[in-house]
Amino acid sequence: MTAPTTEQSNAEIDALRERIDAADAELIRIWRERAELSRQVGVARMAAGGTRLVLAREQKIVDKFRAALGTDGAQLAMLLLRAGRGPL
Repeated sequence: MTAPTTEQSNAEIDALRERIDAADAELIRIWRERAELSRQVGVARMAAGGTRLVLAREQKIVDKFRAALGTDGAQLAMLLLRAGRGPL
């Protein structure tokens, strides 16, 4: 088996970067959609006389992300929650 040429390696890197760029675009789209949905839940909850935050719900989300992704997942969950509700 021969080693790939620089041209082949560069083409592979370019193809992988294109996939990364597409994944990034999808993550951004999903991030924005989730934040808007979360904002709508908060508005509906407060309109119904509820509180702005439901800490038990937020903890479930953090726990779910931590279980799936470890410590980084918990940090990601906190960022997602903040994007939807704003800073405390």
